[in-house]
Amino acid sequence: MFNSLMMLALEANGVVALRMMKLMRGGKRARREAERMVSEKIHAAMQATTSLMTGASGDAIVHRYRRKVAANAKRLGGLSSGRSRKRVLKRTRRRRK
Repeated sequence: MFNSLMMLALEANGVVALRMMKLMRGGKRARREAERMVSEKIHAAMQATTSLMTGASGDAIVHRYRRKVAANAKRLGGLSSGRSRKRVLKRTRRRRK
């Protein structure tokens, strides 16, 4: 379990850095990210509490948190412009012609 907790801490640190970069840009996307961050924290805490009350192991809870952190890292680590990858590739193909 110690290794899982250490990995969770490292992965979460990366997500915090990505979120801070997004928040520093400001605007509507930053506001949405801040709201999403708070609601995710509340939801995750409620899920963890429920899991503990129903007898889930600590490993299972850490695993669930790691999946959520990985999903956030994937979402936040995309293209920084906020555009979809297909749209950006389509524009670059048009310019080459």
